[in-house]
Amino acid sequence: MPVSDEVLVEKLCNENPRFRKLYEEHQLLEKQLAELDQKAYLTADEEMERKKVQKLKLAGKDEMEAILRSYRS
Repeated sequence: MPVSDEVLVEKLCNENPRFRKLYEEHQLLEKQLAELDQKAYLTADEEMERKKVQKLKLAGKDEMEAILRSYRS
């Protein structure tokens, strides 16, 4: 029986320090992105920050997904 992603994420957060760090960073970046998205207007600097946060979030998510894939197989 395959382990659900939610259970696997929780297990990896407890057992894999790199995965836990990526997960925590992802949560932080998601919060930053939500704060920027709440603004009606972004300055040029804020728009650049938003794009930077999106790229960091995506890179972290890709690495987390690679770790998840290695545990699924």
